[in-house]
Amino acid sequence: MKKQRKYDLPIEENAIKVPRFEESAGFYTTKQRSKTMAKIKGANSKPELLLRKALWKENIRFRIHRKDLLGRPDLVIEKYQLAIFIDGDFWHGYEWQKRKPKTNQAFWIPKIERNMQRDQFVNHGLQAMGYVVMRFWEHEIKQNLMVCVNQIKLYIEAAKKGRIPERD
Repeated sequence: MKKQRKYDLPIEENAIKVPRFEESAGFYTTKQRSKTMAKIKGANSKPELLLRKALWKENIRFRIHRKDLLGRPDLVIEKYQLAIFIDGDFWHGYEWQKRKPKTNQAFWIPKIERNMQRDQFVNHGLQAMGYVVMRFWEHEIKQNLMVCVNQIKLYIEAAKKGRIPERD
């Protein structure tokens, strides 16, 4: 039996069905591709570490990978109810219509669409819980780290001045 989470996860309606990536479903991969894909991390990625170090340097304290929150945000600043996600360009569909995968499209297109759909579901769920959600693309963090940090700092300053209610 699975452990119950602190939040109630409503069933997503109209969820995109992603086929299993296995030979029986007609998907094939090389050993090298399999090794490469196995190295991809879901947490503590380079862009995430860059943002965390920059925020820490600015004396902005946070919690990482809160399992009790919908979507398991990469960073959470609880005092200001701010949930931050760092989305991989490929996995979350940055300009993906222009850069569609060249192989195994029957798997990757529904997979990326489902990830984008889940992102919207998580955003709405967290907003319903009173959180503000910020999402940054990995290329934004790599190219314009201080712009991302400043956006977070601006939100925190607005919250401090009473424009956004603080959480006890």
